[in-house]
Amino acid sequence: MSTVRIDKVSKVFPAQGVADEPVLALDEVTFEVADHEFCSLLGHSGCGKTTLLMLLAGFEQPTAGAIEVDGKPVGAPAWQRTVVFQDYALFPWMTVEENIAFGLEMKDVPAASRREVVARNVALVGLRGFERRYPRQLSGGMKQRVSIARALAVDPEVLLMDEPFAALDAQNRARMQEEMGRILASADPLERKTMVLVTHSIEEALLLSDHIVVLTRRPGRVKEEIRVDLPRPRSEDDPGFVALKRRIRDLIHDEYEIEA
Repeated sequence: MSTVRIDKVSKVFPAQGVADEPVLALDEVTFEVADHEFCSLLGHSGCGKTTLLMLLAGFEQPTAGAIEVDGKPVGAPAWQRTVVFQDYALFPWMTVEENIAFGLEMKDVPAASRREVVARNVALVGLRGFERRYPRQLSGGMKQRVSIARALAVDPEVLLMDEPFAALDAQNRARMQEEMGRILASADPLERKTMVLVTHSIEEALLLSDHIVVLTRRPGRVKEEIRVDLPRPRSEDDPGFVALKRRIRDLIHDEYEIEA
């Protein structure tokens, strides 16, 4: 089980200078991500999406409220909650297979088991034949596949993704979205991870998510939660997809009108 609960979470960042004021980034955010669910966080830049992801990872602590995974408070970072970053964060001196195996070595997984897990995850993200390449020899999309495989290899309870495809060009971004959709559709239901994605893209959220949380402008609050019941693989031309896209776009557009 890997149910995530965010209960009245607020985050205040202290003033950085004498003339500055503290920044209320999140204000009493409450929602739940069910076991095996893919949840996306949507909202304008600066609304607290990445801050919330860092709180879930344990890199930051809430000023108020509580975050739990399976009823246990989230404290320090742990392999049970792995993060896929926008900038890949691969070790340049390690090959593809060495990067993927890194977390397994930290867990003291025996060498034979490591090789098996690495091979399975290399196949899962479509990188067979590239096991001994270094990051400098890979495209941006391939680097992000390695990052995803590394995160999945340690068998986390929750996979956290901070705009993992934002640095890619449009073609590679679309390809990676399709790749993630394929992974979601093909994975054994018993092995599905609970996933939380930060994204600015409504289309990306709709292509991948079971559940979308739309946040307000700063301070971030939950404006609306949307369930995505569309079958996979999903098409942007599907009438249901188009209707949900319009609904979410209107919710986010309302934030501009509030600010005005």
